[in-house]
Amino acid sequence: MEDREISDILIHWYEGNKRDLPWRKTSDPYLIWISEIILQQTRVVQGLEYFNRFTERFPNVAALAGADEDEVMKYWQGLGYYSRARNLHAAARQIMNDFGGVFPRTREEVLSLRGIGDYTAAAICSFAYRLSYAAVDGNVFRVLARLFDIDLPIDGGEGKKYFTALAQSLLDERRPDLFNQAMMEFGALQCVPKSPDCESCPLNGKCLGLSARRVERLPVKNGKTVVKPRYFNYLYVHGQGMTLLSKRMGNDIWRNLYEFPLIETERAVTWEELSGMVVFQELFDGIENIEIVREYVAKKHVLSHRVIFPVFYEIRIDSFSRSMGKYLKVPDDRVGEYAVSRLIQSYLEVRDGLLF
Repeated sequence: MEDREISDILIHWYEGNKRDLPWRKTSDPYLIWISEIILQQTRVVQGLEYFNRFTERFPNVAALAGADEDEVMKYWQGLGYYSRARNLHAAARQIMNDFGGVFPRTREEVLSLRGIGDYTAAAICSFAYRLSYAAVDGNVFRVLARLFDIDLPIDGGEGKKYFTALAQSLLDERRPDLFNQAMMEFGALQCVPKSPDCESCPLNGKCLGLSARRVERLPVKNGKTVVKPRYFNYLYVHGQGMTLLSKRMGNDIWRNLYEFPLIETERAVTWEELSGMVVFQELFDGIENIEIVREYVAKKHVLSHRVIFPVFYEIRIDSFSRSMGKYLKVPDDRVGEYAVSRLIQSYLEVRDGLLF
């Protein structure tokens, strides 16, 4: 009975406090899916703008599946965690090929899509089809850890399994969509990470973490991720109205995005050290006139598992070397059409005169 009471309180709170967001006004699984993927690692305020722009260009599965990956990446530019965009594109094509263009309706089928895990599958199935699966994200972990005073680490296998089962036990099977929305919104607006307003909380009389004065210490995590420093030396090479670009490949960050030729070093280096390296000499082999226009030391760029220390060198040349043939030669005025990382975009804005 208490579980039902908690559910009723949360849903009542949600109906009076929920934010007006477009993906809450539809049962279209495609739109719900796009919103859920965008909101991973993205604040709602920023995500809303991207959702509107992305779904206007790609309003359904067929439109997304039929698009070129470079265009999809360009529409994602600035959101970060670009594997999300690649997975969206691949999953859209999977839906066209394996499900006849119709978004799958069962949890198992939804889970089979590229880039979809337990949380996203539960969210889509409950919001679109009202299936009884609890969606457990970071906000839900925090609410449950505090409400029941649980110190199991939320980033460990045992903790994730325990919290998922607990959320499922609280789920209002009559209204799974409302319950899941309420839990997540409650964590986002009321039971916030720092300094929550516990006095106004409708669950304060039931919160074991509050009774134990442990709210600020919950939830518990195993430990911090080791952050690796990386040193990027970008060569903004242009001449004869053309700029060199390279497409990042492999399993590194920003895969399939474009950038300037890059020399990564193990530490920060001076221009004299960089220009003396074999890789630099080979790139500019045979070019007589090399003009170093400017050097720009950008602010460090912080990602989840690494910190990048970038330096940009603008280099003007009057001809291109043979070794530059492995790069794209793009007209100067079309560089902005290519999908790039936020770091490169920031430099392009600087280059265009915002700071120089």
